[in-house]
Amino acid sequence: MINTGKLAGRTLFITGASRGIGKAIALKAARDGANIVVAAKTADPHPKLPGTIFTAAKEIEAAGGQALPCVVDVRDETSVQGAVNDAVKQFGGIDILVNNASAISLTGTLSTPMKKYDLMHQINLRGTYMVSKLCVPHLLKSPNPHILNISPPLNMKPRWFRNHVAYTMAKYGMSMCILGMAEEFKDDGIACNALWPRTAIITAAMEMLGGDEVDKQCRKPEIMADAAYAMLSKDSRTYTGHFAVDDEVLKAEGITDLDQYAVDPTCPLMPDFFLDEFDTAAVEQAQKLGAKPKFMDGKIADSEKPVAAAGGQVAQVFAQIETFLNPELVDKTKAVFAFDVSGDEPGKWYIDLKNGSGACGQGDPPATPDATFVMNSNNFFKMFSGSLKPTTAFMTGKLKISGDMGKALKLEKLMGKLKSKL
Repeated sequence: MINTGKLAGRTLFITGASRGIGKAIALKAARDGANIVVAAKTADPHPKLPGTIFTAAKEIEAAGGQALPCVVDVRDETSVQGAVNDAVKQFGGIDILVNNASAISLTGTLSTPMKKYDLMHQINLRGTYMVSKLCVPHLLKSPNPHILNISPPLNMKPRWFRNHVAYTMAKYGMSMCILGMAEEFKDDGIACNALWPRTAIITAAMEMLGGDEVDKQCRKPEIMADAAYAMLSKDSRTYTGHFAVDDEVLKAEGITDLDQYAVDPTCPLMPDFFLDEFDTAAVEQAQKLGAKPKFMDGKIADSEKPVAAAGGQVAQVFAQIETFLNPELVDKTKAVFAFDVSGDEPGKWYIDLKNGSGACGQGDPPATPDATFVMNSNNFFKMFSGSLKPTTAFMTGKLKISGDMGKALKLEKLMGKLKSKL
């Protein structure tokens, strides 16, 4: 999307702007000559994730904008108020607020420590509310003020709650801020909108967790930046209360070539959560990967018929896994996986990639599993041999996962190594 110059001289206060989507939005606005307040916690380099508020500020200035890096913890009111005061002092006011900072844990109720629950609610919901509250007095003085939250449409289907109710509540809290504030500040001319990606977005954290197979199914953060730019360029008095999806925003702007945003245009995209199209996209993705409908003319399709147990294919998988175990893999993964397999080869199995040189075998794991996978033996073998992608299996209900979803993503790297062996 070509820059129009509409954000020239405007001041954007962006939380979580040191990397990922927040930084991409900052760089897009900077190309107009905007002023960017980089409000994030990362003052010192992270051991695994690149970028700090200072490196982001340098990139913003190189792109043509002015930058003010501020160490901000959105959970702390004094920290936020100090950054707001500094922004007004340096740039004369605040025109746009982007609430991008967020915490995620895709864990069920029993697997979510209260410390993690509190973190998500303090950053996602309380942080968004508080930063908005402290910026509004200055937004009221802007000729075209906007609040943009990176949060999803409010979708009350139970499936978006059942596996990660704590995260869903925290993320929906950000969207509820938009729902309420859009009405509250409509007469004041402050636009309040939300933006959400259609697909998974590749970020440094996703690259670290997901591996190549997951990364290829993502879009780049630039699609969110371009969509945000289009929204923030609109008249705040006529464009408010929207729960927008990135590619829909761009299509409305006349942009039809979305392949430019794909990490790998030849790979099917991984749909993001909370959208009605999620289930349809998952089925389409499965069909593109060669899956057949479960029922054809009243009979079970060949692709769904169980594999004979004679070959002991589940045991074969674990025998191959054992040949890959080494201290380096343990150091990179640091997770224990449990498998509850049904069907022709029922049983419990485990992979320990947290202790010693690694171990695997039948039965319960020697330590508490970080993630547990439930599936039948036929789908288990397909998944490890590469004919069924884990993301597709999960989205179509063939695979159920409980525990730490971040750790679960790491298993796909191991699966990639097994494809040629099975």
